[in-house]
Amino acid sequence: MTPVRTEEQGRVLLVTIDRPEVRNAIDTATAKGIAAALTELDERDDLSVGVLTGAGKGFCAGMDLKAFLAGERPSVPGRGFAGIVERPPDKPLIAAVEGFAVAGGFEIALACDLVVAAEDATFGLPEVRRGLLPGGGGLLRLPTRVPYALALEWILTGRRVTAREAHAAGLVNRLTPTGTALAAALELAQQIARNAPLAVRAAKRIVVESGGWPAEEAFARQQEIYEPVRSSQDAVEGARAFTEKRDPDWRGV
Repeated sequence: MTPVRTEEQGRVLLVTIDRPEVRNAIDTATAKGIAAALTELDERDDLSVGVLTGAGKGFCAGMDLKAFLAGERPSVPGRGFAGIVERPPDKPLIAAVEGFAVAGGFEIALACDLVVAAEDATFGLPEVRRGLLPGGGGLLRLPTRVPYALALEWILTGRRVTAREAHAAGLVNRLTPTGTALAAALELAQQIARNAPLAVRAAKRIVVESGGWPAEEAFARQQEIYEPVRSSQDAVEGARAFTEKRDPDWRGV
């Protein structure tokens, strides 16, 4: 059985980590499976959004320690741990979290653009309790997703954070009843997928990259990404569909 399953739902690609017997822990095969799915998402013009989730009772417990002790390195060159943390996809990716997203599992969720979580889900970076550090992007991304003081508290204590806390801090976009996080994430993904694919991809790129742009260059750099979208056939189709009061027929060009 493959450790990562994919399923297409219109323009949405659902990616499922399917190792519930080990709490969806990441070994090398799983990392390669996630990387392959994200590459497919980016390369296919008929896909606009991805949803990443875990099978069974939880999202992901992080690295598979038994596989690690056996000599495996659950990372992919160019993409890093779990095939995602160093280079997430160019297209939007939503994490659908039930149960738990801890250690490397939390770092995978942080590599996603949006998070939908069940009310009883928990998040955590417990590495300091084990004499380690979160090396999969947790130290880099968490302070950009929640207030600095909260991020530092969660990192330095290593405690579990409830989904309600994460939602109140702005990390979780949507909080759902237990068992419905995936359905809500797919609904959110379909909302995004109904929009122009070129515009969606370019919008994410600007948001992700602009944090490192010098202020005096920001608008010029934005224009470089924006102009091809403005000049696209989809931009004309969007305006025409609006004036004709109909749904647009996006072509991705």
